[in-house]
Amino acid sequence: MGKAKVRYGYALSERARELRRNMTPAERKLWSVLRGFSVRFRRQRPIGPYIVDFYCAEAGLVIEVDGESHFSQEGRAYDARRDAYLQSLGLRVLRFSNLEVLSNADGVALMVERALARPQG
Repeated sequence: MGKAKVRYGYALSERARELRRNMTPAERKLWSVLRGFSVRFRRQRPIGPYIVDFYCAEAGLVIEVDGESHFSQEGRAYDARRDAYLQSLGLRVLRFSNLEVLSNADGVALMVERALARPQG
């Protein structure tokens, strides 16, 4: 079975642009880390009906930085649906909390590096 085509969510492009202009401190921190990798990441990338925080097409990797709203029952259910959709496209999803990114950027970078080293599939 082949990988599904990842479609750019054009309807969300203006909202994505707004999110790029107003990144959270944790997103800014992770962006500075991701820019040091040899693969290209895009930030606030629309994919289908969702906007993902960071996306590396080459590695088929999505990285999400989760704030408090993600830890409610509704937030966890939404994230589960979203992750299932992204995984149905053949993408891998890594999630980090704001606290993880802000207090342990080196550890987060190591986990991203390991994910990039693992073949997709």
